[in-house]
Amino acid sequence: MTALAHEHRPPAPLRLRAHWTDHAARAAIAAVVLLLVVFLALPLGAILRQALEGSDGRFVGLANFIDYARTPALLQSVFNSLMVSAAVTAITVPLAFGFAYALTRSCMPLKSLFRGIALVPLLAPSLLSAISLIYWFGNQGLAKDLLQRFGIDQIYGAPGIILAECLATFPHTLMILVSALTLADARLYEAADAMGTTAARKFFTITLPGAKYGLISAALVTFTLVITDFGIPKVIGGNFNVLATDVFKLVIGQQDFARGAVVAIVLLLPAVLTFAVDHIVQRRQTAMLTARAVPYAPRPARGFDAAMTAYCTVIALLMLAMLGMAVFASLATFWPYNLAPSLKHYVYGLVDNEVATGFFNSLEMAAGTALIGTALVFFGAYLQEKTRGMETLRSTLRLLAILPMAVPGLVLGLGYIFFFNAPTNPLNGLYHTLALMTLCTIVHFYTTGHLTAVTALKSLDAEFEAVSASLKVPFFKTFWRVTLPICTPALVDIARYFFINAMTTISAVVFLYSPETRLASIAILNMDEAGELSPAAAMAVLIAAASAVATVLFMLLGRFVDRRTQAWRGTAR
Repeated sequence: MTALAHEHRPPAPLRLRAHWTDHAARAAIAAVVLLLVVFLALPLGAILRQALEGSDGRFVGLANFIDYARTPALLQSVFNSLMVSAAVTAITVPLAFGFAYALTRSCMPLKSLFRGIALVPLLAPSLLSAISLIYWFGNQGLAKDLLQRFGIDQIYGAPGIILAECLATFPHTLMILVSALTLADARLYEAADAMGTTAARKFFTITLPGAKYGLISAALVTFTLVITDFGIPKVIGGNFNVLATDVFKLVIGQQDFARGAVVAIVLLLPAVLTFAVDHIVQRRQTAMLTARAVPYAPRPARGFDAAMTAYCTVIALLMLAMLGMAVFASLATFWPYNLAPSLKHYVYGLVDNEVATGFFNSLEMAAGTALIGTALVFFGAYLQEKTRGMETLRSTLRLLAILPMAVPGLVLGLGYIFFFNAPTNPLNGLYHTLALMTLCTIVHFYTTGHLTAVTALKSLDAEFEAVSASLKVPFFKTFWRVTLPICTPALVDIARYFFINAMTTISAVVFLYSPETRLASIAILNMDEAGELSPAAAMAVLIAAASAVATVLFMLLGRFVDRRTQAWRGTAR
C-alpha cells in the first residue's frame, strides 16, 4: 500500500533557478550601491557623529548645537546667509525670467548668441565674478565712484556677494525658466485671442500660472546655490561672515571640528528643505502636462521684439563686462597704474607660482570625472531602470542617486575629512590623493548625470530587455549592442557636464587637496588670500578658456556620435 501510494504521488513542482546573468546583475547593482554608501552615506554619517562628540571623542549629544546657538557671531552668519540668499533670489529670478521670456516668447534676432553669452558664467569658477567686481568697484576699481552714487560705500561685504552671486547663478536660473516657458499650450493663447484678451491679461492669467512651478524651482535652486557657495564670499565677503566661510574658518583655521560639523549640518538643512520642496513641485508639474498640448510659436511684433532685444542686450553686456574685466585685468601690467597688456601674470601664475601643475591636475581630475563618472552613472541608471527584481537594491540605489543634489559640496568635502582621514579607516590612504578628489567630484554632481541617464533610458521600450530575456541573451549584450549605441548622445552630455563642473568646482575639494594635488581653482583662492589678484584673475580666465575649448570639443564629439549611432532616427525615404 505504501509503495502504491508512493507510485501515484504527484511529481514535485520544478524549482526555477535564477540564470547566472541575474546573479551578475544583482552583484553589479550591489557594487554601485556599495560605492555610493562608502563615498556618500558614510561621510555624511561621519559629520553627524562628529557633531555629537566632544573634543575628547566622547558622546555629548546636542551640547555642541546648544553651544552653537549661544554664540552670537555664528548666529549672525545664519542671518547673513539667509539675507544674502533671499536678496539674490529676489533679484535673479525676475531678471532671468525676463531673459527666458524673450528667448521663448519673442521673435527677436540672435537668440542663440544671447543665450550663449548668458551661459558664459558656467564655464568659469563662481569667484570669477567676484574678482571682476573688485576690479570694477573695489578700492582701486575703474568705476568705484559709481557705486557711491547708489549709497554703497564699498563693494566688499554683502553688496559684493549679492552682485557676484546674481551673475554666477543667472545661467542656472535661466535654464530652468527656459524649460518652464517652453512647455506652453498654444490652444490657451488662441482661445484668449478669440475672446479679445489683452496681452497683459494673457501674461497674468496664462503665462505666469503655467510657469509657476518653474518659477518655484528656479527660486529654490538659486537660493540653495547661494547659501552653499563658498568661493564668492571668500573672495569679496570681507568681514561679512556667512555659513560657508564659517565652516572653512572653523575647520581649517581653528581646527574646531565639532563646531565645523555643527555648522555643516546647519548648512545642510536649507539645502535639504529646498530639495524636498522642489521634488514636490516637480511631481505636481509633471502631473499637469497633457499629451494634447500644441507647442506655442511666437508671432512677430516689432515693438515687443525690439524691447526684448534691448533687454537681452543689456544683460549680455553685463555678462561680457564681467568676463571682459577679468581678461583685461589679467593682461594689465600693473593695475591700475600701468594698463599696458602683458602676459606677466600668466607667467607668474603658471611658472613662478607653480599653478601649471595645478592646471594639469585640474585637467586630469576633470577627464577622470568625465570618464569614470559617466560610466558609473549610466551603468547605475541602467541597472536601476532595466533589470528585473532586486526591488530593495534598486530602491536603495534610487535614493542614494538623488541624495547628492541635496548635499552642498562644502558639506560633502568636510564629510570626506572626517571619514577618510580617520586612522582606523582602511581607505585612509586615499586621503589627499587626486583619486579621492575625483570620486568626491563624481558624487557631488552625481544626481544631474543620473537623472539625464534615466531620462534617456526611459525613452527606450522595455520590450528590448523582455525579448532579450526570452531569447536567453545576457543583459550585458543587450546593454552593449542596443542600449549603449542609442543613448550615446546622452552620454556625451553627461561627460561634458562632469568635465566642466570638475574644472570649476571649489567647495567640494577645498578640504581634500595637498601641495602635490592642488587644483587650479584652489590656486585662485590661495593667490587671492596672498593679495595676488591679477594672477588669480589670469588663472580664472585660463579655466574658463579650457572649459570653452572642452565644450566645443564635446559639441564636435556629439555631432560625430549622432552621425554614427543616430542614423536610424532619420525619416525613411
